[in-house]
Amino acid sequence: MDLRKVKKLIELVEEAGIAELEVTSGDESVRIAMATGQAMASRASASAEAPMVAAQSQASESLVLLKAPMAGTFYRAASPEAAPFVDLGQSVEAGEVVCIIESMKMMHEIRAAQNGTVAMIPVANGTPVSTGEVLFSFS
Repeated sequence: MDLRKVKKLIELVEEAGIAELEVTSGDESVRIAMATGQAMASRASASAEAPMVAAQSQASESLVLLKAPMAGTFYRAASPEAAPFVDLGQSVEAGEVVCIIESMKMMHEIRAAQNGTVAMIPVANGTPVSTGEVLFSFS
């Protein structure tokens, strides 16, 4: 899909106040998900080099969710031959890098907002993620 068309779709979504839009044209598809007010605020207050993601508590399972602050490609390690930043069952501390999201040819380190133990990693390495998509859950 042409980059100009994608930019125009983003502008239309912003103007209309739509939270999410998915468009398919032939074998090409684009999904645009706008950040919530809380995610925008946390992104604006965090440095561009190492954004902190606001954690949200899920009452039914008492898990803390770490959501993507931006759309991009999710990577569990710094390089293909490197070990993952975190694995299931591993304890993490607030501020520790847990993954990288590549967005617009820039690598953004995503850090844990609080201490916890990795309970779930629902995203596969090297796959695209949307803004607000759950990357990890911590117990």
